[in-house]
Parts: sequence; C-alpha cells; structure tokens
Amino acid sequence: MKFSAFLKTRGATAAIFMGIFYAVAMLGIFLPGYTAIPGNVDKLPIAIINDDAGKNGAMIAENLQENLPFKEIETDITNKQALKDLEHNDLALVVHIPKTFSENIQKGEASSSIDFTINEAGATVVSSTMNSVVTEINSQLSTQFSQQTAQGVLMNFNVPEKQAAELAEKIEKSYVGNVVTINEIPDGMNHNMLPMFLTMAGYVGAMIGAMQLVGAFRASRGKASKTRLFTYVQMAALLIAVVSSIIAVGVAYLIDKPSGDLFFGIVGQQILNYMVCFNFTAILIFLFGEGGMILNLPILLMQTIANGATITRDMMHAPYEWMSHISPMYYSVQAYFANLFGSISPSPYIWSMAAVGAVAMFINIAIVAFLHKPMPVQVSETEVEKKAAEITA
Repeated sequence: MKFSAFLKTRGATAAIFMGIFYAVAMLGIFLPGYTAIPGNVDKLPIAIINDDAGKNGAMIAENLQENLPFKEIETDITNKQALKDLEHNDLALVVHIPKTFSENIQKGEASSSIDFTINEAGATVVSSTMNSVVTEINSQLSTQFSQQTAQGVLMNFNVPEKQAAELAEKIEKSYVGNVVTINEIPDGMNHNMLPMFLTMAGYVGAMIGAMQLVGAFRASRGKASKTRLFTYVQMAALLIAVVSSIIAVGVAYLIDKPSGDLFFGIVGQQILNYMVCFNFTAILIFLFGEGGMILNLPILLMQTIANGATITRDMMHAPYEWMSHISPMYYSVQAYFANLFGSISPSPYIWSMAAVGAVAMFINIAIVAFLHKPMPVQVSETEVEKKAAEITA
C-alpha cells in the first residue's frame, strides 16, 4: 500500500480534517473572544455614591465620573443597594465617599478615606482590573489632597501662607484609600479557577459520554423499543454522573480543601451539571450521529469564554454573550462561585441550569420520537422458548 493510498483511508482523512478543523475553531473562537480584554473593560458597570456633606466629595465624584474609563456609572443609588448589587456581580466596583469626608480632610485626620469595594467571587479579569483602577485613583487622590490638607492645617496654626505651602510638602499624607474586598478567594490560581475546572470536568465527560451512550442507543435499535432505550441512556448517564461527580469533588477536596459543609451541595451540583451537559451535547449527536461531536467542539470552545470565569457578560462580544444565556457552563460556574466563595444563594443559577437541561431533554425526546424511525423489536430465542414454555404450562 502506498502512502498516498493510506492518506485516502477514512481514518487518515478524518484525522487531517480534525487537525485543520480544531486549529481553525480554537483560534477562530479564542482569539476574537479574548480581544474583549482589555478592550471592553469600559463596559463594566460601577457605582459612585457621594454621601459627603462638603464640597470635596462632590468634586471627587464629578472628577471620577469624567475621568474613569467606564461608560456605565451609577450615582443615583444607596451604598447599601450598591453593595448588594456588587455581591450579585451586577456591579464591578463600589466607590463610597462618606458623610464626614470633607470635614476630616480639612482637619487633617487620618480617617479621611474613601471606600472602594471589590467582589473577588467572580470573573478574574474584573477583580484584577478593579484593583489596578483603585490603586491609580488612590495615588492621584493622595497626591491631590496631601498638599491641600497640610497647607490648611498649618494655616490654622497661624503659619504664613507662603511658609505653609513650603512646609506642606514635608507633612505626611492624610488621605488613605480604604480598599474593601468581599468574598475573598484564598491565594492560588487553583482556587480562583476551581468553579471553571469542576464545570469543565463535568462538561467534557458528559460530551464524550453522550457520544458513547447515543452510539449504544443506535447500536441497540431493534433489541428494545426506542422509548426504553432512551430511558436506558438517561439512567446510564445518571449513574455515570453520580460516580464521576463524587470522584471529581473528592479530587477537588484533596487539592483545594473547600469547606466540608459544602461537600454534598457541590456533589449535587456536579451531578446536575453532568446531566444538563449530557442532554445539551446529546442533541447534535442524536441528530447527526458521530458528526454531531465535531459540531460540539466549537460550542465547547465558545463556552470556555462565555462561562464568565474570566470575563463577565458585560465585557463579552455579542456572540459569546448570547451563548452565555443558553450555556450550562455559565450557570454552573456562577453557581460554584456563589457556593464556594460568595455570600449569595446559588439557587437562581442552579434553577437556570436545570431549565437549560429540561429544554435539552425535551428536544432529545422530540428528536427520538419524530426523527428516529421505529424498528421492530427482535425477540431472542431465549425469550421465544420462555414464552412457549409459559403457553405450554
């Protein structure tokens, strides 16, 4: 057999196709998706709340609105509501200027600070970007108020204005930016990426499982009704979901050591994650057989950006944002963030993920019911003999 003939075999042509297809799909999906960093940082919503009774707070709030690179800045909101929105990741940063800020600045008190609150239990790019932004803001405000405050203090002690201005440079800065971090994640990228890795483990396993179990469904046609075979497929998937989820969460506990109180909740979510992803990926395989696996690959790649572990919906380009609304990975990742590190209930994300799974299962039932032609069930010789014996008896 010549090499040219070997290249024409089904296995070789399939390998060539997959090599090219996967390279184009991966680069064509990942590279455009990640252009949102830092290009779409300005789409992140933040809140600036000015409760200061003096002039300084209004001046700072106005300057921040004009100079910060964010298009969506909420100001007509209370600090309490803003912090609540931050916990739900509806805001990326909350800037709060307290009521006594101007008064403290004029007195030169060290308590003259502005609160900058960041939520770590969310997309990694958001927390790192907000930390950089806050550092820059504090640097500028510290420089701005140091000389002004020091000069005002010296003037109160009857020091001549000219001399006060010269001595002001030597006085310690009185402004201190108060950076508050809620839902802190332990040090180590492994902790920050745990929600995504747990989700990915379930998704990839479910996708491969869908290919194998739907293949078994097709191979078993004629040995049982398609309704029974579909039920067997779901039962087998559930069995795999339980076993693989316990093992996956066990590995996560060995390495990341989350709170023991969360174990059964995480296992339950991982089982749901597997079943939802199984039915989600099985749609194309029920429709196109093994060819559906090829179509599932770019959908998987797209969801690695659309799942919200790295960037939020606010930053995503339109196709990825659209995908996030039907993506089981998005809801799973957000539920894990809330469950593992957050202070909010993961229930809304869990229910959304379950809804995606229910719709996917309904579509699979419809495909099997209307597109898969019924086949006569073949009765085995053993069953024939058994029935004959029953009739004779």
